[in-house]
Amino acid sequence: MKREIWIDWLRLIACLFVMMTHCCETFYFGNGGALIMTKADAIWVTLLNTFTRACVPLFVVASSYLQFPIHYSTGEFFRRRAIRVLIPFAIWSLAYALAWGEPVQNLKDLMLNFNYSAGHLWFVYMLLGVYLIMPLLSPWAEKVGKKELQIYLCIWLFTSIIPFIRLWTGGNPSVIYGPSGIPNISKYPLWGEASWNTYGTFYYISGFIGYLLLGLYFRRFVAEMSWKKTLLIAIPLFAAGFGIGATGFYNRVQADASGVFPVSGPVGLAAIWESTWFNDTIGIVLMTIAWLLVLRKIKSGGKFYERIILPVSKASYGMYLSHMFVLSAVAAWVESLLKRGEEGLLGFWTTPVEVICAASVTFVVTALICVILQKIPKAGKWIIG
Repeated sequence: MKREIWIDWLRLIACLFVMMTHCCETFYFGNGGALIMTKADAIWVTLLNTFTRACVPLFVVASSYLQFPIHYSTGEFFRRRAIRVLIPFAIWSLAYALAWGEPVQNLKDLMLNFNYSAGHLWFVYMLLGVYLIMPLLSPWAEKVGKKELQIYLCIWLFTSIIPFIRLWTGGNPSVIYGPSGIPNISKYPLWGEASWNTYGTFYYISGFIGYLLLGLYFRRFVAEMSWKKTLLIAIPLFAAGFGIGATGFYNRVQADASGVFPVSGPVGLAAIWESTWFNDTIGIVLMTIAWLLVLRKIKSGGKFYERIILPVSKASYGMYLSHMFVLSAVAAWVESLLKRGEEGLLGFWTTPVEVICAASVTFVVTALICVILQKIPKAGKWIIG
């Protein structure tokens, strides 16, 4: 199969965006709950975190673009995915469980879910679920026509505005707490949902299944376009998506702050602030499509691609799994240099400099470590994927 150069660039950019997202989180989480110290922090978190929030959908689209529909047996597909995804995930899950918190309790918890101290590992559970459905959908994906696929994508796009319909129908969202105190925003029931039934009409075609279909659509039906046409489509899409995500977050923070900072509350408050950043909402969908249109224009290889981009791309999954070990140390180091809030050495500009520096250093260090680990004979693929 021909190497898709733009997918390698996508993986790098998505990895960097993940790290920027996690660096931003330290500016609206703190003291065991939601916490934003200054209005400047609220502004910068809004701008930087909204900009990077398409990172996880980009990874899913990349997997779909390369893997879906599958062209070999189901058993072979799962064998390859186990080596590439499941075994490195298990190794790093154990590493986080032993390194952070209470190891014995963490190991017990791993029987049911990921270690909440390493919250980014939720992604792998979702990805494994997408992989489980791929063999079932592959026969249909082989034969589906453009118009039929467009209809399903339109239905999925509609589901991405359902969170806003819930808000309009049910008033201000409230938070309920599940196992281990993890917050969930309560939902106003729509189209078949009820207190005894969550499987409404659009349940099965919402969420990340749409990104699976989106990757298929781009690979089969999105023709090559000039840079002019690409930007004429991508820029308005990105601007609209960015506006939805940023406005929702900032307005909610401002409403809770009532103009006075710091603003704080239980961790569930941050979940409400983030609700327009959720991966199944229209703003993130539009930004994802915009990024895909632009990134597909990257075609050239060369020495820089072969020596830097390609090896880092091959190690990108391991980077995602392992980066929190590096990021926690780097973020603390950068904060010790620049301080935070009104004490920040750069005033209003302290927050963006901290986020960008911490994310960039984390990216470079993690990439170097993972590329080296991946070169270990036999063991490298088990550790990094």
